[in-house]
Amino acid sequence: MKKLMTMTRQFRDDENGAAMVEYSILIGIIATASILIVIGIGVWVTDSFQ
Repeated sequence: MKKLMTMTRQFRDDENGAAMVEYSILIGIIATASILIVIGIGVWVTDSFQ
């Protein structure tokens, strides 16, 4: 029973998975914003030379 309680506490206190999900979402947002900025600059440069 003591081992079960210890495992339950460790599972409850472990935040590594949550942090990994948060960082993954943050990287996705940054990547999407970067791609959109590069596309926007490309369109602006193309339009300025035409």
